[in-house]
Amino acid sequence: MSDTARTTGENTTTPEPVTVTVIGLGNLGQVLARTFLDQGHKVTVWNRSQDKADDLVARGATLAATPADAVAASDLVVVCVLDYTTVRALLTPTAAALAGRVVVNLTSGTPDPARELGAWVTGQGAAYVDGAVYAIPQTVGTPEAFVLYSGDEEAFAQYRTLLETLGSAVFVGGDSGLAPVYDVALLSGMYGMFAGFFQTVAVGRAAGIEAGKATELLVRWLKEAIAALPGFAAEIDAGDYRTETSNLDINAVGLAHILTATKDLGVGVDLLAPLHTLFEQQVSEGHGAESMSRAIESLR
Repeated sequence: MSDTARTTGENTTTPEPVTVTVIGLGNLGQVLARTFLDQGHKVTVWNRSQDKADDLVARGATLAATPADAVAASDLVVVCVLDYTTVRALLTPTAAALAGRVVVNLTSGTPDPARELGAWVTGQGAAYVDGAVYAIPQTVGTPEAFVLYSGDEEAFAQYRTLLETLGSAVFVGGDSGLAPVYDVALLSGMYGMFAGFFQTVAVGRAAGIEAGKATELLVRWLKEAIAALPGFAAEIDAGDYRTETSNLDINAVGLAHILTATKDLGVGVDLLAPLHTLFEQQVSEGHGAESMSRAIESLR
């Protein structure tokens, strides 16, 4: 095992090379292992379908015969598989080998299973860090990629230098479930954007406007509209929704007009109607003169 002193905060040291195991060689797992190899680390890999390791072995990785062998081979164990149930199923037979190691779980999941898995891993004497990757496999390791981490801060700090090679590494807190909370929150925003895009294209196509043309203008408009978000966030954090500009009354009426026009074009309003319901609820409760950001109160 490595005798590297663990540090916290920005002053981190990670010796070269690090022994690192990657369990799970899907598209993302392969990129993770390849990135570690390219950085000169000693990489061990394991995957249920062993042929997925062929390219990595050719690059210098060691293929472990079992998950237990994979865990025993390295101080740092990175897991990237289908779900948390699979993580637990793979790690349970390795329990005896986990003590003293650091497990970084980059499997997509939700907060409670992350906390449960973190408690189990630490119960085996290992440190646990959960992570949420914001990159497609092709952009891992580029300036556009970032990864949120939560859990054992000391373990994160020990391997931060290595983790930064995957993308900007952001530690969000000691609760193992925090990275998945952020993941749910940020992906909700992403899917909300997609919903708006689908609505835009559907309305445009109903009027004979090509999707490409509508999208070109939508992107230009969203670049302007997104500037409002920090202001909304400040209002929500302060609980102060006073405004002298675009209030709930105005936006409820405006969105009602959009819904009517959309229906007139024969396009469904299932994606937009729920937002109008929130606006109307706040207006009916006497908050029409307040900021549109107050709609969040209807979600609490």
